[in-house]
Amino acid sequence: MTPPAGGAYPRTDMSDGTSSFPLMERNVLSYWADDDTFQESLRNREGAPEYIFYDGPPFANGLPHYGHLLTGYVKDIVPRYKTMRGYKVPRVFGWDTHGLPAELEAEKQLGIKDKGQIEEMGLAAFNDYCAKSVLRYAGEWKDYVTRQARWVDFDNGYKTMDLSYMESVIWAFKTLYDKGLIYQGFRVLPYSWAEHTPLSNQETRLDDSYKMRQDPTVTVTFPVTGAYPGTAAVETLAAHPELAGAAPMAWTTTPWTLPSHLALAVNPGVTYALVAVSADGADAVAGGKVLLAKDLMGAYAKELGEDAGIVAEFTGEQLVGLTYTPPFDYFADRAEQGAFRILAADYVTTEDGTGIVHQAPAFGEDDMNTCNAAGIEVVIPVDMDGKFTSLVPDYQGQLVFDANRQIIRDLRQKGRIVRDQTIEHSYPHSWRSGEPLIYMALPSWFVSVTKFRDRMVELNHDQIEWIPEHIRDGQFGKWLEGARDWNISRSRYWGSPIPVWVSDDDAHPRIDVYGSLDELEADFGVRPTSLHRPYIDEL
Repeated sequence: MTPPAGGAYPRTDMSDGTSSFPLMERNVLSYWADDDTFQESLRNREGAPEYIFYDGPPFANGLPHYGHLLTGYVKDIVPRYKTMRGYKVPRVFGWDTHGLPAELEAEKQLGIKDKGQIEEMGLAAFNDYCAKSVLRYAGEWKDYVTRQARWVDFDNGYKTMDLSYMESVIWAFKTLYDKGLIYQGFRVLPYSWAEHTPLSNQETRLDDSYKMRQDPTVTVTFPVTGAYPGTAAVETLAAHPELAGAAPMAWTTTPWTLPSHLALAVNPGVTYALVAVSADGADAVAGGKVLLAKDLMGAYAKELGEDAGIVAEFTGEQLVGLTYTPPFDYFADRAEQGAFRILAADYVTTEDGTGIVHQAPAFGEDDMNTCNAAGIEVVIPVDMDGKFTSLVPDYQGQLVFDANRQIIRDLRQKGRIVRDQTIEHSYPHSWRSGEPLIYMALPSWFVSVTKFRDRMVELNHDQIEWIPEHIRDGQFGKWLEGARDWNISRSRYWGSPIPVWVSDDDAHPRIDVYGSLDELEADFGVRPTSLHRPYIDEL
């Protein structure tokens, strides 16, 4: 505001003759309310250039914590500064009312334990409850923020569940789609079985996502049966008949993926040793022959025995195409498509394990890429609850992590376990439920971040002022340089829908993407009054 004549603001004593800070706080807040000080500061800037500030919205189904209040002071200081610099700064509060946190809180309040209970309740009733639950503490938020002496407009705040806001979301999606920056893919993604939804890679990098966890690890044998036609192994096996019956060994920290095993991978440039195991070696291989990276023989000295010796050496390239017996026969018919053979993969290292990597393409990104290149299709015997399906009947209905020990016992009975240990390692967990994630192949919609990543890096370096400055090229800059395509699909109920209609008739393929209520009304003849499910499903 413009100072009065004389260059000084009028001073008002709000102490009420006391040094009590709580009393002075109430006096100041009361004065601002009676004087309408915040709104007057806006009216006094009518016609001035605007500095737009929309508050990054919290959820109102929980009370504010220290992090909210601390950042709130920063969110107040900047607009006040811009106001003093002559800008009109309408500070609008907002509420993040959608997404997994809102659903989880509603489930907690309703006593819902699984997805089936939501379907029994009915999607409309569940989403209606979410809409009410998510603003449960709005009044308390207003009280806390006001007591911070923070000026912000609550009365005209936005909500992500408002029809106008949701329309802006589908507009943004269609804008990206029209620019060729949206695609649907089938990729291995971090998946929360506890919440029935995939997560983005960014969510697995949050500070509290990785936790220490103990898991079993096993080294398993894969006895050689022959050579796949047209591969290097045909010539290798002919020149080295001693390979017949030898057992490549592979190490895995996820025994639950072994029922889905479809291939092995070696590094073409690594040297592998065919080792004769002595009689005092591990029971599963004593007196036999095994294959592993030569550089890793020392790590398996106990299992190979005191008198173990190298029979022959091969490059990984020479081993490509060797066929073998898989650990389980659930998908034995896939051998006709080229499964259960050794493939080449540059990502295989000799840092740990055996230098030979077990491939379960539905549960590993590298595995999927390697197997796809070889024409080997994925198999997914795990459902959305993270439990085995009837495709692997021996473990049907078991949570994959719970099945680990039984899988190991069964393989031990088959004489296929060389080593069985438990390790403690850092493992990704859901940042909401706290349950361990799995990686699983899922159909999802992606934003092609990699297409404009270089431009983001350039703008971050040249046009953004960071405080402190080192974050620009440090933590944030490095994250930006490694940014990947963004998975935006969530298999949930309460949120903005992805506005895509895909034809299910192969004879008439068609994809329609909508970015406004007007476009929906023009095609469907009805103007939606809600973009939430199940109402949007009825279109």
